[in-house]
Amino acid sequence: MILIALNSVKLAADTYFVQRPDTDLIKRVIFMVDDCFNILFTIECLIKCLSLGFFLDNGSYLRDNWNRLDFFIVVTSLTDMMLTKYIDADVFKILRLLRTLRPLRVISHNASMKMIVAALFESVGSIFNVMIVVMMVWLMFAILAINLLAGKSFYCSIEMYKNKDKH
Repeated sequence: MILIALNSVKLAADTYFVQRPDTDLIKRVIFMVDDCFNILFTIECLIKCLSLGFFLDNGSYLRDNWNRLDFFIVVTSLTDMMLTKYIDADVFKILRLLRTLRPLRVISHNASMKMIVAALFESVGSIFNVMIVVMMVWLMFAILAINLLAGKSFYCSIEMYKNKDKH
């Protein structure tokens, strides 16, 4: 949890140093700190894989959705680290955006947050149904307003043009 909090602070600090050149000392230190976080999160992932098993058993690492999210974040961070070190292409810098998912790892370490997020995901279907009903009501009022107000504001435009022709 401390690593995730420190990484979140580092990600927030990154936004202040984006405009600096890559050769700047602060930017190089940020890259080294990011590499350290990548290594530490990879070690955590490997330890979990060794202790729980990778994916074959029932309670293994990749059988849990939160661990899948952790694994995805670690793999994309490692891919980003390797590609930006050896290939200097702006296309691969988009993978840095996925580093913003790292604070989501807090959810996998906190049972009450897991329950809240799971409840939010389960309620998305119901919220979508309510949104469809609300849109239908808005559509009915929009059709009613168009029928009741049709041509009412056009009158002002015609009067303006008539007065313009008189002058």
